[in-house]
Amino acid sequence: MADRILFMSWGTPVRGLEERGLDVFNEALGLLGRMQQDGRIEAFDVVLLEPNGDLNGYISVHGSAAQIDALRHDEEFVRNTADAMMIVDRVRHVAGYTNEGVARQVEIYRDAITKVPQRA
Repeated sequence: MADRILFMSWGTPVRGLEERGLDVFNEALGLLGRMQQDGRIEAFDVVLLEPNGDLNGYISVHGSAAQIDALRHDEEFVRNTADAMMIVDRVRHVAGYTNEGVARQVEIYRDAITKVPQRA
C-alpha cells in the first residue's frame, strides 16, 4: 500500500492560453494513467474545485517513496510540469505522507514532543 503522496495543485490559467492549459492537463492525466498501468505509481486522484480565488484543482499521486521520487525525476513529468508553469499560475508540487506513512510521521512527531518541556 502506498505510504507517500505527491500533491500537485494549480491556480488560474493565464488568460488567452486556456486551450493550451487544457492540452497540458490532458497530457498530465495521460502520463499518470500510463505510469499507473506500468506500476510506476500506485494510483492518482484528480479534484477540480469550485471557484475560490486560490486553487482551481489538484492531483494527488500515491505510491512508495521510491515511486514518488522516480516520478519527480521522470523527464516527461518534468517537461509536463514546465509546460504547466508557462500557462497556469501557482503550480505547486508538495511531497507528503499517507496511509502507513502518516503513522510513522506521527511517531516521529511524538518522539520530538518528548524532548520539549510541556506547559500546563
